[in-house]
Amino acid sequence: MPLTSDDLLARLRERAIPYTLYEHPPVLTVEAMMAACGDIAGAHTKNLFLRDGKKTYFLVTLHHDAQVDLKGFRSVLGARGGLSFASADALREQLGVESGAVSPLAALNAAPGAVKVFIQDALLAEERINVHPLVNDRTLSLTPADLLAALRAEGHAPEPFGLPGGTGDEAAA
Repeated sequence: MPLTSDDLLARLRERAIPYTLYEHPPVLTVEAMMAACGDIAGAHTKNLFLRDGKKTYFLVTLHHDAQVDLKGFRSVLGARGGLSFASADALREQLGVESGAVSPLAALNAAPGAVKVFIQDALLAEERINVHPLVNDRTLSLTPADLLAALRAEGHAPEPFGLPGGTGDEAAA
């Protein structure tokens, strides 16, 4: 059984990982998220659940306004073959969430190593990162160090990355 949002919050509390929880109407897109949550301090994110031609899964967290060319992104992730969005079924099977609720914390529903987790380096330089806690009607605000600690405590090794073509600022919309 995948973790529920409340299970996730309990794990964070057990590990003494501080967070601020915000509840809001459900959001399915970055645009809707920014309308509902744009006033929450910190960096807002978008998350991509991808797979390559060898069925390797990648969970990628970026600044909410970052632009990504999947073809150029293959080398960043070390993808083999074509890179595409994973199916809704794979999202449920691998991460235990529905579309619109994807965040790096969804990796906690995957076995360590089953999904490669990547977080944009520019996000890790922010004071706070805002992510969904497995549902799209809540947002958690965490420090980058606490987000990484939560993932590492569950056996995941998130990898920082820069967007192709520069520091990430040049690739942002």
